[in-house]
Amino acid sequence: MLNNIPFSLLELASIREHSTINETLQNSLCYAQAAETLGFNRFWLAEHHNMEGIASSATAVLIGYIAGGTKTLRVGSGGIMLPNHPPLVIAEQFGTLACLYPDRIDLGLGRAPGTDPITSRALRRDLAAAEEFPTEVNLLQQLLAPLEQGQRLRAIPGAGTQVPIWLLGSSLFSAQLAAKRGLPYAFAGHFAPRLMREALRIYKTQFVPSETLDKPYAMLGMPIVVADSESEAKHLATTSHQRILALLRGNPLWLKPPIDSMDGLWNIEEELHVREFLSLAAVGNPAQVKAKLENLAEELGIDEFMFTIDVYDPQKRLRALELLAGMKTN
Repeated sequence: MLNNIPFSLLELASIREHSTINETLQNSLCYAQAAETLGFNRFWLAEHHNMEGIASSATAVLIGYIAGGTKTLRVGSGGIMLPNHPPLVIAEQFGTLACLYPDRIDLGLGRAPGTDPITSRALRRDLAAAEEFPTEVNLLQQLLAPLEQGQRLRAIPGAGTQVPIWLLGSSLFSAQLAAKRGLPYAFAGHFAPRLMREALRIYKTQFVPSETLDKPYAMLGMPIVVADSESEAKHLATTSHQRILALLRGNPLWLKPPIDSMDGLWNIEEELHVREFLSLAAVGNPAQVKAKLENLAEELGIDEFMFTIDVYDPQKRLRALELLAGMKTN
């Protein structure tokens, strides 16, 4: 079943504890190059601001860096947080990327700011901009479409590139909008799985065919930790547990080495929050992870999976890619 479902990756450019941003970004490129060699479909970069431990704030710049270091991999945003940016600027940035790397750039759009209110103000955007999300998505579509006679507002580069637009979300709003506009939809199950089934149901049942798509196309984002053995995978997954615990406590989000046990690091309430946050995670050996992916694909009608792999050791993260790719042939 998985043979016909593309596998893709979401990258936050997570900084390992005691590492540097330069090393982090070099590791991200090596990760993308390995994914391309192994046949992964897309490599998307998230947008986060003012988060110590995450280096993906200049998303369009990183997309260019990754696209420039690969040849066939689709590279895009997962996503650009549209309330933070004027649509014209996004159209120009992604139009430029599309001209440099034809037929390889995706524009995933999110409605949340991806940061705190103070940082949102520093980004010089109206804090109520999220309410204009449908209007701004429409403007972006117009700016990336072929120029029309007498069009006054133009994205140069951008016009005519028709960069594929995806709507991303963890609630029902973007699912409804993607269905109404006939756009592909990606659900952020890697951090907010609670409304996954309802959002995907709404998207598929309310979908209206468009010039972009004649039928719905749903991608599911989810955390993955796959290793040669179940015990090793569970050990590696403590890196994610530590990170989400740091997020709950408002601490820096450094990627920390795995540990033998989380006992004593979290209290009962914190453990429940972390496990809920990661409740969609597939952690285990290849057979266990494959079984979970097949069950999700069959139950939800998933067209594509996008994985976040928070593994501290870059070589073990590359091994996870090899094991995932092997699920296509075994």
